[in-house]
Amino acid sequence: MSRTFARRFQVATTGHDQMVDITAQVREAVTNSGIRDGLVCVFVAHSTAAVSVSEYESGLVEDVRLTAERIAPARADYAHNRLNADDNAHSHLRALVIGPSVTVPLVSGDLTLGTWQRIVLIDFDTHARTRTFWVQVLGE
Repeated sequence: MSRTFARRFQVATTGHDQMVDITAQVREAVTNSGIRDGLVCVFVAHSTAAVSVSEYESGLVEDVRLTAERIAPARADYAHNRLNADDNAHSHLRALVIGPSVTVPLVSGDLTLGTWQRIVLIDFDTHARTRTFWVQVLGE
């Protein structure tokens, strides 16, 4: 019989393409769920942040910043900024490219991540925030 378990987490971020390793929180939710086999969905509830699976290493963290700037330059002319007297259109666009969620298979109580893979939250906004993300575990 399938079960579900959900847990909400919050993390303080500095914005400006900050990458935060949230794997430990996801593993904590999996352990607390008691579910051993199924799927784990991680979802960030903000339109200027994203969740992905990546290696978490300082060089790659910097490469993500550089690539994000190439994808959606911070200083470009965006209608969102003009119409809303805002400064974060590039943050929304960067988050759109990566997306708000990932799903990872859960087998025998373990996330099926590769050796160097971590679950990361990336905050693309222009200032510090408190970000909320959800971990939902579905399975048996």
